[in-house]
Amino acid sequence: MKKVGNHKSFSRIFFGLAFLLVTSLSAFAQDAVKGKELFNANCAACHKLDGKATGPALRDVASKYDKEWLYKWIKNSGDLIKSGDALAIKVFEANNKIPMSSFPQLSNQDIDDMLAYTSEPLPVVEAPAPVPGGQAASDGSGISNNVILGGLALVMAMLVVMLFLVYSMLTKIADAKGLEVVKKNRSLMTFFRAYAKNQFLVLVSVIMLLLVSAFFAYGWMMQIGVDQGYEPLQPIHYSHRIHAGENGIDCKYCHSAARVSKHSNIPSLNVCMNCHKSIGEVAESTATEEYSKEFYDGEIDKLYKAVGWDKDVQAYTGKTEPVKWVRIHNLPDLVYFNHSQHVTVAGVECQTCHGPVEEMEIMRQHSPLTMGWCINCHRETNVKVEDNAYYKKIHEELSKKYGVKQLTAAQMGGLECGKCHY
Repeated sequence: MKKVGNHKSFSRIFFGLAFLLVTSLSAFAQDAVKGKELFNANCAACHKLDGKATGPALRDVASKYDKEWLYKWIKNSGDLIKSGDALAIKVFEANNKIPMSSFPQLSNQDIDDMLAYTSEPLPVVEAPAPVPGGQAASDGSGISNNVILGGLALVMAMLVVMLFLVYSMLTKIADAKGLEVVKKNRSLMTFFRAYAKNQFLVLVSVIMLLLVSAFFAYGWMMQIGVDQGYEPLQPIHYSHRIHAGENGIDCKYCHSAARVSKHSNIPSLNVCMNCHKSIGEVAESTATEEYSKEFYDGEIDKLYKAVGWDKDVQAYTGKTEPVKWVRIHNLPDLVYFNHSQHVTVAGVECQTCHGPVEEMEIMRQHSPLTMGWCINCHRETNVKVEDNAYYKKIHEELSKKYGVKQLTAAQMGGLECGKCHY
């Protein structure tokens, strides 16, 4: 009976420990999830888990410092430095003496949750399985490009051989029946002579040829300078889909001169660094099938190289490289176009001329930007006169003249040649 009692006691202890272990693991998993939310909300602007940003990488930070010290450092690092704490001063100086924001609102439990998140092991990325035969996998088509090119080359070679054989056979036939070929040639010459003597047929043919030639020549010449759909690749890939679309950045934040100047400026790299000084990589959700996370991160590295930013030490090196951007929208020199007059005075949205830029991965010329296109816009667009003293008096006079409440740009003189040409 005593042995049985001991056995029961051992079982209870065993299951109790197992229950505590499972509960602890579950609590750790929940804490790590909550810690990730807290990390993204409070720390992600200056820190990464596995790379240096404004602050150092924080993976396994709990194993490097005492937890009680971390509580004090996170809640108010400034006070800890002023107190003369040797470790605090050392960390401060090792990170370029950049002051860290204080988070007194975080409880010890919140900090424990974040430490649980930073203590998670680095995810292992499995290498793609090798393709039998030692060749790289194709782009999903199932057929290698080398196979396709080889097949096309074989078909071309067969066509050349067949044409050579046919030509040889026709030559032999022509040699055997030379008289019939001569007769046939004589009949063709007779036909062309009869055609040349008929002046009416010759005149009609010449007129038709001139009209067809003029039609195609006019169509070709009308396309000169019309670059609708032009979509060049830039030296640094910039996705309007990510910036203007997913992140909702206003067009005039980067192209600030469009509000006050004739020209819409190409943003300087310093404008890019306002954000990318702290954003050295994109989120996994940003990647697409065509553009991977590694691709986007590589383009950010190009920006760093051009502006002279060392992301490891978080400082400018002074070594810069010019970026040779490719111009997309280009009006002839004889055309006057003022961005501020349209954007600020008229209140025209950027998408009216440039299309849905928030959906474009690569920027392209959406509109034809031809004279006819501009004139149609002036005929259809009403002038914005609300809270616009510039147009108040002239709008009152022209409204009475035309008998309308709203005036189009054309009725305000938008079709006069001197408005756009000078």
